Amino acid sequence: MPLDIDKIREDFPILNRTVEGNRLIYLDNAATSQTPRCVVDSICQMYYEHKANVHRGVHTLSQEATDRVEEARTKVKEFINAGSTEEIIFTRGTTEGINLVASSFGDSLCNGDEIIVTVMEHHSNIVPWQLLQRNCRVVLRVVPMNADGSLMLDAYEDLFTDNTRLVALAHVSNVLGTVNPVKEMIAIAHRHGVPVLVDGAQAVAHRRVDVVDLDADFYAFSAHKMYGPVGVGILYGKRRFLEALPPYQGGGEMIGHVSFEKTTFADLPFKFEAGTPDYVGMAAMTAAIDYITSLGLDNIAAHEQELLAAATAGLMEIPGMKIFGNAPGKEGVISFLVDGIHHYDMGMLLDKMGVAVRTGHHCAQPLMTTLGIEGTVRASFAAYNSIDEVNRFVAAVARAAAMFRK
Repeated sequence: MPLDIDKIREDFPILNRTVEGNRLIYLDNAATSQTPRCVVDSICQMYYEHKANVHRGVHTLSQEATDRVEEARTKVKEFINAGSTEEIIFTRGTTEGINLVASSFGDSLCNGDEIIVTVMEHHSNIVPWQLLQRNCRVVLRVVPMNADGSLMLDAYEDLFTDNTRLVALAHVSNVLGTVNPVKEMIAIAHRHGVPVLVDGAQAVAHRRVDVVDLDADFYAFSAHKMYGPVGVGILYGKRRFLEALPPYQGGGEMIGHVSFEKTTFADLPFKFEAGTPDYVGMAAMTAAIDYITSLGLDNIAAHEQELLAAATAGLMEIPGMKIFGNAPGKEGVISFLVDGIHHYDMGMLLDKMGVAVRTGHHCAQPLMTTLGIEGTVRASFAAYNSIDEVNRFVAAVARAAAMFRK
């Protein structure tokens, strides 16, 4: 069913503001999405009516706050079809989820052990594995890609050796929009007896994610990229892995019993949730998931594909245009350059016309090196973007490009 874009836009007051005298066109959704009223209202309600530390109190406010956090955990479980709430770990975001696995899983790694990543990974799925090299010499093996931005699956399978311990890959590239065949890649890894961590930051707000169907061993994502609050994320992990891994951090909430001689740890999921959490943000994540569900992920995906097609067709009419990433079935992300125009210059000119895009390497410098460039201009779409905005965006790029041709 087509989305009622005008009605959806009413839920996002920020879309009514102006920049440099122009109505804002927000196309930086791959970095962070905007937040609807219902999510902000839920945050206010928690602060005004239910603020108390969770899981530790017998008084009413603490019980209410705890109930809302655990309701959010259940909501996330259902949203990604996890097997149980014990497999849902609250984090500060995708980055912390990956670092959690790198730190805890990394305890079992030895010199010469190998981790497979892809050429298109975000720095958050590269640097944590490199940090392991402080204690042991872990080797990163990199899956290359084709000219259209799709991964080379034959080359991927050839990377497995007796020393391969983990695969860590993005579900969707934040630069190219490529939707990687993660189910197939997970199956290949499992045939080699290797677990897989999936960076789902760019996927969960745009497509259905079923971690059981994917057979993912770990899956990480962030609330702020799915219309939710900042500073909250999720790490899903299969129970057998989470039970085997040591805690990531120590402190309150994650303990069973503490003495000066020995500490025992709490059961899942609390073993990985040390300290006072952002329980306000966790509760607000419920509202964000409800909002996405009310729109329908299939409807969101269809709308964003319409925007992507229109933007791609329009941009390709501009002389000197180069779009990076043309894999079949890509998501609503367009990274581009216009000959002779630095990406920062294009970004600043677009901002003067009210268009918010991202410029630079997008925390994917190894990918930029592979492409032979320093950075790109990136436009990325969400449910509240309209065809009119796409047309205005294309016109703004054409106008900026024309300025440099004079």
